[in-house]
Amino acid sequence: MSLVGYDSAFMKICSILVLISFLTMSLFAKAEPLVVGDAAPLVTGITETGASLALGDVYAAQTYTLVYFYPKADTPGCTAQGCSIRDAYEDLLKAGVAIFGVSNDTSAAQTAFKEKFHLPFTLIADKEKTVIEAFGVPTTFGLAKRQAFLIKAGKIIWADYKASTSAQAADVLKVIAGE
Repeated sequence: MSLVGYDSAFMKICSILVLISFLTMSLFAKAEPLVVGDAAPLVTGITETGASLALGDVYAAQTYTLVYFYPKADTPGCTAQGCSIRDAYEDLLKAGVAIFGVSNDTSAAQTAFKEKFHLPFTLIADKEKTVIEAFGVPTTFGLAKRQAFLIKAGKIIWADYKASTSAQAADVLKVIAGE
């Protein structure tokens, strides 16, 4: 083999290795999640209806804002998490909590999920991962990790990096009661 052929084969192997490294990093992307005391991101998301929602406007208008992340609409754990919040929705409203569930599902998938399980709060269809990245939520295979953030006066006051499925609402209400 000539030296030119060797260089070409070597460059192809290097290109393949770089591509594999890039794909691996994107499949297992790790972000630094927000921590208590951080400013809540002033980010705009797309709701299940396709409308734009500026979360900064919500922070200013509500006593508390719960932004919770889940991997995939209409899967068992995500359904348990959403239904936990649905079942305690009146208590959360009385406590002044605005609720937003976020995944990188489409608006259509979020709408179907919301309707199927009668979820009374807004879901954000974050296909571009704008909200997911703004909150520093890690992803695996492109799916957001289950996490939750409670916001008051534009600041993170509670962060749950291993958010519960069936006890999500109870966890939030406990935090509010302790304030």
